[in-house]
Amino acid sequence: MSVRIPLFSCSEVKRFNALQTVWGLRQVLPFDSFNNPENGYVFEGDQCEFGVDVVVPSPVTNWEILSFNEKLSFPKFSWNVKNFSQLKENRYTSNTFSMGARQWVLWLYPKGDSRTDGKWLSLFLLLADCDKPKADEKIFVQAYLRVLDPHGSNHKAYQMNHWHDEENLGFGWAKFCLSLTFESFTWTRKMR
Repeated sequence: MSVRIPLFSCSEVKRFNALQTVWGLRQVLPFDSFNNPENGYVFEGDQCEFGVDVVVPSPVTNWEILSFNEKLSFPKFSWNVKNFSQLKENRYTSNTFSMGARQWVLWLYPKGDSRTDGKWLSLFLLLADCDKPKADEKIFVQAYLRVLDPHGSNHKAYQMNHWHDEENLGFGWAKFCLSLTFESFTWTRKMR
């Protein structure tokens, strides 16, 4: 006894959507070949069998959206800190400022944050409390944090390219520069 199982395979992926609700093949094989009992497509007199494998992937649950705001043309926020040598608090927070459709603040540690030995100035850029990202949202920030020398010759600047998310609301430097003795200087933060 011999068993013959004819098989036609088409592994091309077809995508269904609102505009394309039907897919098929105009001709799988010639009609005469199909009807010929010797080929095995028609069996037990006048029967035939058709089948199809349909694979439906699970729907996408997370989308990634990347958007650029081309309207930002080097906007600046300046924070003028007076009587720097007389600052007593561990941390100072700038006023909230708006940039790139987000609310931001600067954190200044005149004697450095907890990771330094008190000889460094620490400076951080953070999303304001009112503007925290959603659970699956990330915000890419390209910014320059600067301390401007009032005499115009010894500015300190660092560039930041950093992702802010729900767990990382800010970025900056614990050792931005050695503690300064300026009585008054200007903090400038510039974003692209």
